[in-house]
Amino acid sequence: MAIMPDTWIRDMAQNRGMIEPFVEAQKREGVISYGLSSYGYDARVADEFKIFTNVDSAIVDPKRFDDASFVDRKTDVCVIPPNSFALARTVEYFRVPRDVLVICLGKSTYARCGLIVNVTPLEPEWEGHVTLEISNTTPLPAKVYANEGLCQFLFLKGDTICETSYADRSGKYMGQRGVTLPRL
Repeated sequence: MAIMPDTWIRDMAQNRGMIEPFVEAQKREGVISYGLSSYGYDARVADEFKIFTNVDSAIVDPKRFDDASFVDRKTDVCVIPPNSFALARTVEYFRVPRDVLVICLGKSTYARCGLIVNVTPLEPEWEGHVTLEISNTTPLPAKVYANEGLCQFLFLKGDTICETSYADRSGKYMGQRGVTLPRL
């Protein structure tokens, strides 16, 4: 398995729609960086957030997810409460090739502030907006800036094509748009 370089990512995004919208070069001036990097793509977080709250004393249950667990916010700056959690999504829509596994990692700028993005794979032939899980591990409120970089995607190309892809399995998160809650 090889990690794919910027030239491959650019070609796949521009000619095969792997990343839309695609930013061809790193944007850095006055923002948390996003766009194409040497061996990855730094994605932006959209302005849609689901911030977990304990106002209604809800219990978080992945089998019976309750809307009372969070509040919805559409904002340019999301403030995540201390020791809390938020869901968001990428601005970019991804279409993963059949012979590629993509891994999402949090950016160090946020990690140095105590904000952790869950490491998650994008499986072969999965497509959609990526739902991002953001944990504020600090005892202080923390800001996340919409339309700026939040995570990096690494593209690993397999030596052979997989026998069964995410699309073949009709995966439950296939084609998701917007922030997507847990599904069974």
